[in-house]
Amino acid sequence: MPILTAALVLVGALCTLDLILTLGVIKRLREHTDLLANNSGMGAPALAAGEEVGAFTATTMDGEPLTGEQLAEDTLVAFFSPTCGPCKETMPKFVQYAPTVPGGRDRVLAVVVGEPDETAGPVGALSPVARVVVENVDGALGEAFKVKAYPTVLKVGRGGDGRLVVRSNAVDLSRPDVAAV
Repeated sequence: MPILTAALVLVGALCTLDLILTLGVIKRLREHTDLLANNSGMGAPALAAGEEVGAFTATTMDGEPLTGEQLAEDTLVAFFSPTCGPCKETMPKFVQYAPTVPGGRDRVLAVVVGEPDETAGPVGALSPVARVVVENVDGALGEAFKVKAYPTVLKVGRGGDGRLVVRSNAVDLSRPDVAAV
């Protein structure tokens, strides 16, 4: 009988230890999930929906001056870098989607971020469907939209007070613009 009692106490102690370790693992997994949910501390890749776009001045590849005041309601804005892999996958979808935007090329803005010798290919692909601006990493448009990752595709418009705001930072390029259909 003392051996059976000792075995029961040992099994009970092992089960308690297992429960404590399991609760510790669950706590660590929750902490890890919270870190991932906060995007590993990198923050959002650009302005969120509803945030105001900063002031900027730029010149398009056509030589036209461009400011935030000139962007019309429901303008599609995209940022690409010639050196990023996801940009190479997204750019053809953007080129196919852009003609479906009501207002056509005047309501589509593409920003190519990179060195001038690297941007010729993307500029050639984007120019037929968008006004194109080439700038460096710390360019005025990237700063105004707080772009931290590429590709970034946004839809902008006017808020109730007339300021330029981001309408959507999750544009689905696989479906034509709803207003155009």
